[in-house]
Amino acid sequence: MATGIGNAELGKMKAPSCVFCHTVNSEDTQDHYPILNGQDTGYLFNSMQAYKKGDRIGPLAEMMRAQLQNLNDDDMRDVAAFYSELSK
Repeated sequence: MATGIGNAELGKMKAPSCVFCHTVNSEDTQDHYPILNGQDTGYLFNSMQAYKKGDRIGPLAEMMRAQLQNLNDDDMRDVAAFYSELSK
């Protein structure tokens, strides 16, 4: 389904590397990875942009930055929409 910020159906196809760590079932997410399910689409998109630009720091920031290098803004909007629509 398309939202104002992205298309969740396309986001599902673009998110396999995200799902590896964050999963799609919040109960299966490892402790050190945040649960993305049901988060605000804008928050998720802005967070991805910050990681990609190197503005967001933390223990896994470099890994996130590397993963996001292959996604453009439209891709990140779609991934954000995908996770936003998942139940917590």
